[in-house]
Amino acid sequence: MWRSGLLIGLLALAAEPLRADDAAAWQALREGRAILVMRHASAPGLGDPEGFVLEDCKTQRNLNQRGRDEARRWGARLREAGLHEVRLFSSRWCRALETAEQMALGRVEPLPALDSFFTSPANEHWHTDALREAVEQLPAGEVAVLVTHQLNITALTGIFPQSGEGLILERPLTSPPRLLARIAPP
Repeated sequence: MWRSGLLIGLLALAAEPLRADDAAAWQALREGRAILVMRHASAPGLGDPEGFVLEDCKTQRNLNQRGRDEARRWGARLREAGLHEVRLFSSRWCRALETAEQMALGRVEPLPALDSFFTSPANEHWHTDALREAVEQLPAGEVAVLVTHQLNITALTGIFPQSGEGLILERPLTSPPRLLARIAPP
């Protein structure tokens, strides 16, 4: 019996610094000393259908109801964290745009650097460099949320995020960026 109590106590002690670190990460995000980069919410499948057209959502892989719900919960989570005025950037892919729109945090700014390069892997470095440059151009203290794709996040950070997962990254972006917190999908 005492072993169970000891184990629970050790787990509580081990978890405490994580909460403290998460609190510091959220504070850095609120102060614009970090950015939130997130993978679009749940959209069943992999890649896009052959012959998809960027300007035609009917030809792309899109969010399902679970994904739309996740995106709305992300918006609520960010508002609860005190993030009401953010600069919201998105890939031009419909599943990323819809994720950003469903968050209801303001106007969504399409940013080509966040576009998927799944069908053109030779463009990985261009996308990663352009993303770093876009973040570098943000005014000091500006709060920014960026919605993109797994491939882009992995190229930037080396982390393979799940759908709807977010990473709070310290500004300026180093190589690799300093991860302050991983935020599970809501």
